[in-house]
Amino acid sequence: MLVQQEEQTTRLRRAFRACEDQQRGHVALVTGAVGSGKTSLLESFSEWAAGAGGQVMSAAGSRAERGLHLGVVGQLFHSARLAPQEAARVEKLIRDAAFAVPLPEPGGEAADGDRAWAPLLHGLFATLLDLTGAGPLVLAVDDVHHADPASLHCLLYVARRLRHARIMLVLAEASTLRPPHPLFRAELLSQPHFSRIGLPPLTVEAVARLAGGDADDADARRTAERCVRMTGGNPLLTRALLEERVSGGLSDDYGQAVGDAFDQAVLGCLYRHEPGVRRVAQALAVLNRPAPVDLLGHLLDVVPESTVPALRVLRTSGLMESDELRHPRILRSILGDMSADERRSLHQRAAEVLHEHGAEPSVVAEHLVAAGTAGAPWMVPVLQDAAGHALASGRPDMAAACLRLVSRAPVDEQQRTATTEMLVSARWQINPLTVNGQLTELVETARAAGWSTDAGLSAVPYLLWQGRVDEATEAVTAFPSDEENGSLPGRLRMMQLLVSLSHPDHLASVRETPSTWSRAANAPTAISPLLQAVTVLGTALTPAADNDTVATAEQLLQRHHTDDGALGLLTAPLLALLWTGRSDRAAVWGDVLLGRPVAQHAPGWRAVIRAIRAEAALRVGDLPGAEHHARAALEEMPAPAWGVAVAGPLATLVACATESGRFSEADRWLAQPVPPGMFRTPLGLHYLAARARHHLAVRRPHAATTDLRRCGELMRAWGIDAAGLVPWRLELARVQLSVGNKTQATQLLQEQLRVPHGVDDRTRGRTLRLLATTAAQDHRRKLLSEAVNLLQSSGDRLELVRALGDTGQTLQRAGDSARARLLVRRAYQLAQDCGASVLAQRLIRREPGSGLPAYPAAAELQEPDDGLSDAERRVAALAAQGHTNRQISSKLFITVSTVEQHLTRVYRKLDVKRRTDLPSRLVAYAEALADETQGAAS
Repeated sequence: MLVQQEEQTTRLRRAFRACEDQQRGHVALVTGAVGSGKTSLLESFSEWAAGAGGQVMSAAGSRAERGLHLGVVGQLFHSARLAPQEAARVEKLIRDAAFAVPLPEPGGEAADGDRAWAPLLHGLFATLLDLTGAGPLVLAVDDVHHADPASLHCLLYVARRLRHARIMLVLAEASTLRPPHPLFRAELLSQPHFSRIGLPPLTVEAVARLAGGDADDADARRTAERCVRMTGGNPLLTRALLEERVSGGLSDDYGQAVGDAFDQAVLGCLYRHEPGVRRVAQALAVLNRPAPVDLLGHLLDVVPESTVPALRVLRTSGLMESDELRHPRILRSILGDMSADERRSLHQRAAEVLHEHGAEPSVVAEHLVAAGTAGAPWMVPVLQDAAGHALASGRPDMAAACLRLVSRAPVDEQQRTATTEMLVSARWQINPLTVNGQLTELVETARAAGWSTDAGLSAVPYLLWQGRVDEATEAVTAFPSDEENGSLPGRLRMMQLLVSLSHPDHLASVRETPSTWSRAANAPTAISPLLQAVTVLGTALTPAADNDTVATAEQLLQRHHTDDGALGLLTAPLLALLWTGRSDRAAVWGDVLLGRPVAQHAPGWRAVIRAIRAEAALRVGDLPGAEHHARAALEEMPAPAWGVAVAGPLATLVACATESGRFSEADRWLAQPVPPGMFRTPLGLHYLAARARHHLAVRRPHAATTDLRRCGELMRAWGIDAAGLVPWRLELARVQLSVGNKTQATQLLQEQLRVPHGVDDRTRGRTLRLLATTAAQDHRRKLLSEAVNLLQSSGDRLELVRALGDTGQTLQRAGDSARARLLVRRAYQLAQDCGASVLAQRLIRREPGSGLPAYPAAAELQEPDDGLSDAERRVAALAAQGHTNRQISSKLFITVSTVEQHLTRVYRKLDVKRRTDLPSRLVAYAEALADETQGAAS
């Protein structure tokens, strides 16, 4: 039996048995959508009937043979394999009927032509009766709705005389726009021994069986449910889809395919219907959204009500659900069958109709873009509105497509300038290299207008990106500052501050008078978000006691991270978090922004966020993550497209290669050409610092000193002495220590600690660690303990490794080898987690000239067999320091409930009853993490 056709097959077999046992004929009409399995049911039943002692005659109607006189009847008798004498008699009857008077509509009123046809009808029926002598006779006609009128007359003649004949008439018809022979159908349905057998769509259980699984199996059921959602249960579509699945052509969501079995099945369904059904399907595919009947009628230039039957047929066949096509693959199959000219013509018509129906500009613009036209006067403002909405929604690709059409249309100068402004913004987000021509055009237009138009301000960010800072400065200084119209004054302030922060050699007075802009960082939402974002960046570079930059940056991110068009806005607070020492929060927010679907449409902003995320990963000691994001940033936007901002990802890659001991690779990154203006930007300082660390690693201290002194000179000249940007004194102190100049190193480190409002926890912890190397033995341990605490809280695991290693050295000098071993074990594991294998190996080697015993070998540095997981050990370590559950939750970015669960398991595994017992059981952690814990551990 066929899947989900057991009931229909049983009904047909029961009728056959009644025909055989009770000498009573029967008419069965099998109905269903195209592809619903009618032909399979007829073939299966015919094969069974022949095996059960019956004789089967079969035929199939065809749209191409509707005009073939008695074509279906001829097929029936040809399939019967009559004896030569009988065959000759039937052929003569059919030949004579060809010259008879035409019959009326099958099932209609009698006419004079009936008398001419009577011998044929009587002779054919007599022949059929003779064939029933050996057993019941089955006449199976597939696609009877395509049968020629003469054959339908013959079938009706037989149907009227089945009361006492062992003849079973089995007809199959598909759903059509309208019955081609309504009188025939009406009379057929009125016969006393008639049954209608419908074929419904396949159920989930049936599809699971088709797929070779069991409906009770969860995976098989999920597969079947996805399949039914895509096909509506149409057997033809379902089998094609499963065929692709078996051949490995489908993804898990059935959205993509390598083969074309499903596409061919979709087109097979369409081409077996009338052309009107196909036209409606094409209109739905072009519209690609729910379409009411009046809109469809207007689009196809027909009476709206005439589309209703086509919609019914499409729903019945499974191609359509509700008011739209069921699945994107169905839509793509239909569009792929249309020629390019057909698609363009229908898209243009759709744009016109949707515009007349009051559709949103973005909806109309999609069709104008697909049609590639903007000739009518009404199209330009629609495309401009749609482009503005697309930019605000984070779809620069769609905005650029709209604006390209506008740029080819006849527009006035004001419209052309507005179009160029938006086109620069859209194209920059896709590929900054493509905006040079339009950017120069904007500058020339603004200069010609005396910089009094908004075009000059619009060009500023992109000029700064390319290093054309003189033109950007000209734009913001020449713009009339007494403008009172709209939001221009606030925008002007924002652009001036942007110039001052990105290229600090320019407009220093703007940066040096924070009272004119710093209040915006803490202002309510009435302030422009763009101005507020740039202001937060300003407070990060010029920190003051009355500015809580971190809180304001996180508020901006929290408020706008779900806004589709806010990626560019949010890069400023993200960078502010990085430069205020909260790399851990910058990493979290970077992942949030990269996970937004809108990020996929703006490669430019996505690359910038990746670069910030890479530097954040580097500063928390995640070397593999930092390298991954930095490389991805340069892949999504090649180095030439970065302008002066290329310093960001290159600096991170140089630092990663240096920390990993891959010095040749670092040299290759440093050999990348960079624009000269890069070194006059804050990001250029990142690059100089990374290059200096590389110089030091390959024993070029003088070159390192030159780069770092240049950093210091620039930062002091700019009045930007934020350690989160570059702690140049700290880095220079490292160089001085490497050449044995402890006095100079100590002065630099103490000066670094005295920088007002410019030292974050990470920088202070790193500074104290280096300062400990210059301190006396009794003071060193205290400095290292404080450094460990600060580095732990800031999240910099790489610097924490160094601090733990230094603490281990100190303990060994004091003769406490056991506790030193525990600390080194922890440092070694952290270094491995960070991907810093070179640093990990350095921990277990004897330090040259130290006079200390060698650290334990790597094989000895295994985790203590305490049964704790890494997560449990981190929670326990913080609890041992005295942190509350809520504080631990905040530091590790987990819920309070998770902290409680970890502690419950820790107590059980370590066999402790209360929190105060933890330090003595976690010597490796407690000793390293807090000064007061050292006492408890001892």
